Amino acid sequence: MQNIKIYNNNIADNQIQAAVDILKDGGIIIIPTDTLYAVACDALNPKAIEKVCKLKGINPEKTNLSILCDDISMVSDYAKFDNYAFKLMKDNTPGPFTFLFRAASSLPRAFKGRKIVGIRIPDNEAVRKLVESLGNPLLSTSITFEDEDYAVNPDLIEEAYEDKADLIIKGDDGNLIPSAIVDCTSGAPEIIREGPVTLKA
Repeated sequence: MQNIKIYNNNIADNQIQAAVDILKDGGIIIIPTDTLYAVACDALNPKAIEKVCKLKGINPEKTNLSILCDDISMVSDYAKFDNYAFKLMKDNTPGPFTFLFRAASSLPRAFKGRKIVGIRIPDNEAVRKLVESLGNPLLSTSITFEDEDYAVNPDLIEEAYEDKADLIIKGDDGNLIPSAIVDCTSGAPEIIREGPVTLKA
């Protein structure tokens, strides 16, 4: 597994390109976010998504999948939301929230038949730059761990995923609290999982 070390979420252009090349080739990467480290791949690559789901033991037909976007404009390509939800995102992103929206028909094949999609715009500049450079969302799911040290320490995360991923971007220590989940699919937003930050509604 290759590794890229970054500091203060600053990532160089050549580091971004190295990660993008792996993603476009169907590879799996480990990335820092503003919450837990995550397993990620190109959300428009069905084979890569299959690899991530197999790695995590996820049945993609029964599990809500989430995508990482770099801004609200990208979100609008893959999800349906009203003006209120737009303001909600504007006031709370980038940040540690996963918003559940009605899925747009432009979602990739792995999402076909899905009525709902989870959307994240993480407060991590390196990840947003990576998504921007890739030109489309990343599918992401939090890493699994048995010991808390293996959730927060990038070196230990690298050790745990050495033979399971193609690249790790090693940033600051990760967090243990996952993002809040905010259901925006039926009128007023409903917080179905609390996160590290209170939603500004």
